[in-house]
Amino acid sequence: MKNDIINALFDDLKGEFDINEPKKDHQIRFLEKLNANAYVSQNKTTSRFNWKAVLAIAASLVIGFSLFITLQNQSEPADLASVSPELSEAQDFFTVTISNELKKINKERSPLTKAIIDDALAQIKILEKEYQKLKTDLTESGSDQRVIYAMISNFQSRIDILNTVLEQIEAVKQLKTNTNEKEYTI
Repeated sequence: MKNDIINALFDDLKGEFDINEPKKDHQIRFLEKLNANAYVSQNKTTSRFNWKAVLAIAASLVIGFSLFITLQNQSEPADLASVSPELSEAQDFFTVTISNELKKINKERSPLTKAIIDDALAQIKILEKEYQKLKTDLTESGSDQRVIYAMISNFQSRIDILNTVLEQIEAVKQLKTNTNEKEYTI
């Protein structure tokens, strides 16, 4: 059936096919035209300036430069040290004091004091997060005195918590010592 369709197609097209022989030197003329077109198209591509590549490079440079400028302009949040030399000394004092108190507390860690110490460290972390927010506020407000006082108060609150924990640890140690003495004296 498929052969019948194909045969019918060729029968319909009979007499319409070009069956004449090409002229003498047809192949040579064809190759000359082909080579001439290839030479012209090659000259056109080499003489034409490639704007797409230049624009792509320029766009990359603009994006890179703008990212660099943006990242350079983003400043760290200010802290007390950036406001004045006196506040820088106060900040150094507070940070050293807090660091020393934390070392003392960690030396006193035991099964009896673990809960007290863990609770205090959780409160200290909350205060540190608040301090980070205060640093951002200080940068945005331009050294507002209320923010500075809040930052100093934050440092003092941390030191107060650490001192209270040390007192509680001493009380636990004292209680344990008194309990052990009573057991041995009887």
